[in-house]
Amino acid sequence: MKRAFVFVLDSFGVGGAADAQHFRDEGANTFLHIAAACASGRCDREGVRAGRLCVPNMTSLGIQQAADRACSFDAGFLAPAPLAPSAFFGASDEISSGKDTPSGHWEIAGVPVLFDWGYFPNTIPTFPHFLTEAIIKDANLPGILGNRHASGTEIIAELGGAHMSSGKPILYTSADSVLQIAAHEEHFGLERLYELCLIARRLVDPLNIGRVIARPFVGDSPENFERTANRRDFSVPPPEPTVLDRLTERGSRVIGIGKIGDIFAHRGVSEVRKGAGNMALFDAALDAMADAGDGDLVFANFVDFDSLYGHRRDVAGYAAALEAFDRRIPEALVLLQPGDLFLLTADHGCDPSWPGTEHTRERVPIFGIAKGNRGGPIGLRSTFSDIGQTVAEHLGMAAGPHGTSFYPSIAADA
Repeated sequence: MKRAFVFVLDSFGVGGAADAQHFRDEGANTFLHIAAACASGRCDREGVRAGRLCVPNMTSLGIQQAADRACSFDAGFLAPAPLAPSAFFGASDEISSGKDTPSGHWEIAGVPVLFDWGYFPNTIPTFPHFLTEAIIKDANLPGILGNRHASGTEIIAELGGAHMSSGKPILYTSADSVLQIAAHEEHFGLERLYELCLIARRLVDPLNIGRVIARPFVGDSPENFERTANRRDFSVPPPEPTVLDRLTERGSRVIGIGKIGDIFAHRGVSEVRKGAGNMALFDAALDAMADAGDGDLVFANFVDFDSLYGHRRDVAGYAAALEAFDRRIPEALVLLQPGDLFLLTADHGCDPSWPGTEHTRERVPIFGIAKGNRGGPIGLRSTFSDIGQTVAEHLGMAAGPHGTSFYPSIAADA
């Protein structure tokens, strides 16, 4: 039996991107800076965590070697653990033009984004007048709030009360190619928010905007406003078939965990399973692994690293989340059968020690286990698409047009 399991630790970059200077991210390194902060005691939280970053299961799968390949990594920052048999490890540059979520995931699935997304300027207002007027008219709104670049939690805290009293949704953006719409689940209505996002999706298509994101929240004051797990991303589809499309076309199942379905505009995804937070998503991924059959792919995104800790520049929170995730890995490993491929990676960086609140351009780690095979180093890859090619070859698919499989170097019998 051959199955593939790809777990994306959203934003878990390892630094060293060849083009980081172009994005003003030279020196950003999500993993290194978290580990260094832990080693210095700056991430100690009473009753939560203390000391060096303790991720023994990821260490046994090769994260240290992967990070060292991407950008020299000091082993003293991590609590030690022996390397597991059949582990493989390396890192990859990204060739997509942006450092956003769709670009990273599409490239992982074998389709890099070689065109430029449309972006909204960092001005006030940020959205063109014709767009906001059309959204207000087509959605029958009393108006909008926000209309600028902003942190989602901050703008909800600032404008959530005005939104509830006026009925005007909060529209904002970031450095990504995105239009985000926040609204109260009860006062505005969740389905109404989704309908509004569909209207906005149609209207931003001519601007080449990658995503419209519904950001529902609950609460009755800035002190307890909280975004919910009912987020939904309305994305444009990839520009050409991904490995997901090719697998579903031949009859294999692709089970998307978390926001995978949204990222791929629900194309090439047989089934979507969601959860509120990393631990619930891990539960969903474990269930999918148990259900997966020969030739199937489980593709999971663990969003909390990015949304709760990277963007909010919470170094200690990111560290604790990595350790909590690491403690769950043995539950996945015990489900592996001979011939299975279990691969951990990321879609971009979001260094919580870096200025600002945006993603950071970084290499990503590629590490995991080729169950029953030899594993070993896979080197520094030139594109995330090598992951998609490797999954395709492992599952008996013909090569796609982008990237080079590293499967032969890890899968031969020891």
